[in-house]
Amino acid sequence: MESPFFLEKQGSVAVVWIDTPGEEWNKITIETEDDFNKIISEIDHDSNIRAAVLISKKKGFIAGADIEEFLKMKPGEAVEIALAGHQMLNSIEDSQKPYVAAIHGACMGGGLELSLACAGRVVSNHSSTILALPEVKLGLLPGLGGTRRLPGRIGIQKGLDAILTGKNLYAFQAHKIGLADEIVDQTKLLTAAKKLALRIADKKFKRIDKRSLSEKILEGNPITRKIIFSKARQIAMAKSYGNYPAIPAIIDAIQYGSSSNRELSSKKETELFDKLLSSAEAFQLINLFFGMTALKKNPQKHEARTINAISVLGAGLMGEGIAEVSMNGGMDVLIKDISEQMLSKARGNIWNSLAKKIKYKSIVKAEAEKNINAVNSTLDYQGFSRSSVVIEAVFEDLELKHKVLHDTESQINENCVFASNTSSLPITKIAEKALRPENVIGMHYFSPVPKMPLLEIIVTAKTASWVTATALEVGVRQDKVCIVVNDGPGFYTTRILAPYMNEALLMLEEGGDILQIDRAMKRFGFPVGPFTLMDEVGIDVGAHINKGELGKMFSDRGGEASPIMEMLSEHDFKGRKNKRGFLAYDESGNKLKGKVNPEVKQFISAPPRIINDTEIQERLFLMMINEAAFCLGEEIISSPRDGDIGAVFGLGFPPFRGGPFRFIDSTGIDQMLSLMENYQSKLGDRFKPAGILREYSDKKSEFYSLE
Repeated sequence: MESPFFLEKQGSVAVVWIDTPGEEWNKITIETEDDFNKIISEIDHDSNIRAAVLISKKKGFIAGADIEEFLKMKPGEAVEIALAGHQMLNSIEDSQKPYVAAIHGACMGGGLELSLACAGRVVSNHSSTILALPEVKLGLLPGLGGTRRLPGRIGIQKGLDAILTGKNLYAFQAHKIGLADEIVDQTKLLTAAKKLALRIADKKFKRIDKRSLSEKILEGNPITRKIIFSKARQIAMAKSYGNYPAIPAIIDAIQYGSSSNRELSSKKETELFDKLLSSAEAFQLINLFFGMTALKKNPQKHEARTINAISVLGAGLMGEGIAEVSMNGGMDVLIKDISEQMLSKARGNIWNSLAKKIKYKSIVKAEAEKNINAVNSTLDYQGFSRSSVVIEAVFEDLELKHKVLHDTESQINENCVFASNTSSLPITKIAEKALRPENVIGMHYFSPVPKMPLLEIIVTAKTASWVTATALEVGVRQDKVCIVVNDGPGFYTTRILAPYMNEALLMLEEGGDILQIDRAMKRFGFPVGPFTLMDEVGIDVGAHINKGELGKMFSDRGGEASPIMEMLSEHDFKGRKNKRGFLAYDESGNKLKGKVNPEVKQFISAPPRIINDTEIQERLFLMMINEAAFCLGEEIISSPRDGDIGAVFGLGFPPFRGGPFRFIDSTGIDQMLSLMENYQSKLGDRFKPAGILREYSDKKSEFYSLE
């Protein structure tokens, strides 16, 4: 295999170019380490070389280690491989010839750990320059010295925060906290890195400790340092409920590294890494990462039409969000609304979002101004003829959607895609009134659009393949994880969420406690409980969905529908947006901790009763995963992978459980069937298992064994 490294001597500085052959991104692999050790040796033995610079020829520095290699490792094997990587980085750190990392673009995981072993780091001020140790998101910890070197460089408290969250640090942030020594324009990156390397070689560079005085005092004393780690464990446990073993392991590794030498710290880190690698949580999270990565690409790109501009109908919260992510994806955007005030508000909110990025220096003002200039607004359909895609985001009313479809089709060309951002109305029914039903598709975004990663694309029997391909291309450019599903009541995500919500309401009718049910599901791994979610989505929205075809489908199948949502909606309970929901809110709409809305009690006749957490969790997750299985059996989704990604990234299904189908596989189909049958005998046919579950059980098969 061709080496990813090329050494170029520029005066007394060795410039090591990194360019992994045939790959979009540079990665650290076992073979990479062998190649790099040869480069290190050549630099060490060349008396004309005084310093070295590491720089990439690709759009990013190094994206991290090759994750696929992780899954091939057997228990214990990772220790030996990781220790070899430690030795390589130690050689750089100990070299008499200082190395400087010249970083542009993504510098993630092992790439950042490599740069931390260097004597200095220069970063470009480009918005694509991101530094992070995201291993926690894979259920792992940094395995090449990151738990020792990053806290050693930026401080224990900032290091804990960066590694426990896996968050991105942009160029200016990295420079501010002392992770980057210099920040320059991309065109000056190599020159600046060479100058810094020679200054270090000449001992003319002194690094400034950018920690605050309080950080220096707290981190410099063994007693207060111990308090820092104790507090970190307490906060982490409260947030994760102990569901992610990587979190306590990271804290252990950082604490050990803060008081141990490099050799002992490396040994501890690699042992913890190896243990986590064989954990069930890491297995699920790594596979989830692979699924997410695959669905951020467009397999039908060759069929997609050129996207010149998109138009968005409706300047409300959803329309505004769709416009923002489209703008960020480099598309020209035209927003239409009947209200000039709404258009002005939407454009102002988009600018406020850009202003935050300017404040945190993730983009420069000139780039933000260029972006906002790509967003235009209109009160009529003038300009729609330029659009390649129109996305409507008006209220969930079929007649209204028919009207905007009719009005839009008279203004757009025959090759324009018309997409409906509906969460429940059948796309087939919307397309019934279309002049070109083959051009109609569903694009279901999740709120808030700029933060929620999933895009559910819904196709009908008449949707043309090029329309699907073009919608996918829009989603990919918007940086969305895209699943394509077939049309049907509630599509996929709304359909599997509805019975989960309904079961929580039925428990409430039985006398269950709102706060306990919410807490139980957070312990299970959901980011919020069902009642908090109902308040956030909107009780009126939930009631509207339940009255449609989705509710009828569940009823026809023997499901028992709770009337509480509809009753609350009729009495003007809308959730958080009007401060009248299941939970209590202050005048500003902030949730009052530990408080429920006392007005809800009037709609519940049953006396309070204790339902244990296990029953709460089982009844709720069984409703969701069983409905997911129905969707697979009915070909609403095309694969278990799409079902898992949709549930995790759209609904917050616990990532460490992998999604409904991987959760079924890991628990065992027979065990899931037994649980469903038990509740079916006690509570009715809403727990009747989907036919596909019995089919797989009879075949002694798993959902992922046939992929």
